[in-house]
Amino acid sequence: MRLAPKLLGLVAGMTLIATGCVSTGSDRTGDRSAGVAPRTDAVVVGAFNFSESRVLAEIFAQTVRAAGFDAELLGEVGSREIMEPALEQGQVDLVAEYLGTALTFLDPVAADSVRNLSAAHAELQARFGERGIEVLRPSPGENRNEIVVTRRTQKKFGLHDISDLRKVAGELILGGPPECPSRPLCLQGLEDVYDLHFKAFHPLDSGGPATVAALGAGEIDVALLFTTNPAIDINGFVVLRDDRRLQPSENVVPVIRHEVVSRYGDALVDSLNAVTSKLTNVTLRRLNARAEIDHVPADVVAAEWLEEQGIL
Repeated sequence: MRLAPKLLGLVAGMTLIATGCVSTGSDRTGDRSAGVAPRTDAVVVGAFNFSESRVLAEIFAQTVRAAGFDAELLGEVGSREIMEPALEQGQVDLVAEYLGTALTFLDPVAADSVRNLSAAHAELQARFGERGIEVLRPSPGENRNEIVVTRRTQKKFGLHDISDLRKVAGELILGGPPECPSRPLCLQGLEDVYDLHFKAFHPLDSGGPATVAALGAGEIDVALLFTTNPAIDINGFVVLRDDRRLQPSENVVPVIRHEVVSRYGDALVDSLNAVTSKLTNVTLRRLNARAEIDHVPADVVAAEWLEEQGIL
């Protein structure tokens, strides 16, 4: 991944953003159809701290460049606690978000009231709009949190639904991202919605190789992985059904600062929407397999796919 020198200083300061942020209150009356303004700054594309997000960030950055604009990639900004304030403060311009998780982060009450795609998208537009950020069109593919066990554990305890874990959770260790205990769609939600109280929680990575390896080796018994993780099929893991509908729609959706949209107009927005419309579940799994199984760098994975789509 390429990181511009002028962005290097941002990474070191990101932890300060989370505690000191205020909304920019950007004026949202600008007409993005007015045309492309002179390119004074690059569009800064951020990535969360997991593999799929890095690939999507590369796809968006390369799409921005292919549309004729400057783009710089700020790799692995971190979790939403860091990313969302960075967006508000203008240190990041564009991020590939996930619909339900983003809405839950911004407004858990609103997120609880909607579960269908269009309603969730409208709510997210309203919440981000207050912060000077626009929400573009969601992808057809989605990447939800999944509660996963090995085939052996599934057979041993007769597990099919997440609620089946209630009778045995006290004997089992859950593994997942470090922020899982405080997230309403992770351990917090499993406790509140399913009344699950595990023997222990092991902080690992965000649905990545450390979690997969720990589950396969028996170091943890239950894992939080993502729908589009190719390791689920490769390892024969079993996804437990979310029978109480804890997880919302998690379609990929670009979120971009209104100031940037106003500056560059519909040409930028249309390019991003066109690419997002091609991100199906099959596509996401394939991209993830290239990055996580074949160990191809994220920028190469993105370029290969964009070339196939005729964008590069």
